Amino acid sequence: MGVQCCMGASMMCSFGAAPSTLVVLPTNKVLATTPAANIMDHKPIVNIPPFGMCMSPSNPTVAAATAAALGVLTPMPCVPATASPWIVGSPTILIGNMPTLDSNSKLMCSWGGVIQFVTPGQFKVMTK
Repeated sequence: MGVQCCMGASMMCSFGAAPSTLVVLPTNKVLATTPAANIMDHKPIVNIPPFGMCMSPSNPTVAAATAAALGVLTPMPCVPATASPWIVGSPTILIGNMPTLDSNSKLMCSWGGVIQFVTPGQFKVMTK
């Protein structure tokens, strides 16, 4: 089981050129200073900002630019296409009646990328 993810968690897409940061709306603020995320926090731009340049040949803009460059892969600006919720989540902890996101959750982009967490946005403090 991973660590619960919240606003500010760092993410990376397998076809993206740069990391991005999860945005969680303040409606999910539960006994914490930052809003916690659930599996429904998957909306492009609102929750999932771009990952720099996209290198997926399935992305129509990348495919068009690559064709124009005579087959040389030509990355184009990322616009996430995340139509479905995050998968797995933590079914034992609910926020807004939906499973919370943990650091092991993954999100699929319609262009073939897999988005996963690099850092959860919060860390457990260990005391002696």
